[in-house]
Amino acid sequence: MENFEFYAPTKVVFGRGTESKTGSLVCEFAGKGSKILLHYGMGSVERSGLLDRVRSSLKESGIEFVELGGVRPNPRLSMARKGIEICRENGINFILAVGGGSAIDSAKCIGYGLANSGVDVWDFYCRKARPKACAGVGVVLTIAAAGSEMSESSVITNDENGNLKRGCSSDYSRPKFAVMNPELTATLPPYQTASGCVDIIMHTLERFFCVPHTSKINDELSAALIRVVMENAKILQRDPKNYDARAEIMWAGSLSHNGFTGDRFIGDWACHQLEHELSGMFDVPHGAGLSAIWGTWARYVLNADAARFAKLARMVFGISGKSVVDAALDGICRMENFFSDIGMPTGVSGLNIKPSQPQIQELARKCSFDGTRTIGAIKKLDEEDIRNIYTLASERD
Repeated sequence: MENFEFYAPTKVVFGRGTESKTGSLVCEFAGKGSKILLHYGMGSVERSGLLDRVRSSLKESGIEFVELGGVRPNPRLSMARKGIEICRENGINFILAVGGGSAIDSAKCIGYGLANSGVDVWDFYCRKARPKACAGVGVVLTIAAAGSEMSESSVITNDENGNLKRGCSSDYSRPKFAVMNPELTATLPPYQTASGCVDIIMHTLERFFCVPHTSKINDELSAALIRVVMENAKILQRDPKNYDARAEIMWAGSLSHNGFTGDRFIGDWACHQLEHELSGMFDVPHGAGLSAIWGTWARYVLNADAARFAKLARMVFGISGKSVVDAALDGICRMENFFSDIGMPTGVSGLNIKPSQPQIQELARKCSFDGTRTIGAIKKLDEEDIRNIYTLASERD
């Protein structure tokens, strides 16, 4: 077993009706009588009545708040800058995100901007600087997907400069608390639920394909988490209101990205890096973009660690009695079949986009940081490899 660090300080309040505790949690972490930024998305939290319940809880606890709604999927830097300005004008140093990964990541970006004066917040995402602090962030989660409610990471799209999509990871940004009521996810469209399930699985797979290989216990935990998500994703296809299935998936989303299944920094995050450029250019749903890329990536890197793919096939799908390569290929096919079964694409054309050759060149250039970096762990992928994967994935549905 390799040396590792595990740090997951977020207080989780999980279950039915837990959004009623939001005000008391803000008091606990921001202080009684504090003033906060209430940050949320495009309207579903308002239409569902959740936002009114959160407002009531805050008012009952004596918390003042200023609102900033309108966070979009693939959250924008311009919105975060607006939030930073509002917070500074109002003396605010705590952000409450109500929504999914987009609202949470935007809140984290605002937190970085507030707590690191004199540094442009984008510098943290393009790796010109490292944050030294982050304003407090709390979460009322509405989507099981990104795991940002317990993770140290956030991803922002720079709509001011070519829609570059970049991530920043720092323990400073881990939310102080996360309110997680699975009931809040019951009204999600099937496509969004399925996309979230893919994201959860991919957070786990990115850690499974690590260098050096992780411990047996992490492999077992990862395989179990993937199987549980797959099982409950199928249940939700038949019964979208099933509370227990929603709960299993919501908790799996947090465990998939809080370090529980392994150290992310030895994982293989090539698929996430590849997808970030796709959604930066075409604004596709993140989970769907991941499923569209994964099979092509898996086949492209297979020979670099076929035994690892075969192990995944045995542990998740129960495949036995085959050679290492045959088991590995069977496992890849079965994972893609699962994606298809829940309505997710297994190729870029399934996203209803068809990148041109110049666009593929641009995607590869951006993903490789203008040819200055490789991505991946089990196989290091340079700009040419990245271009090849985008090309191959674009030929598949």
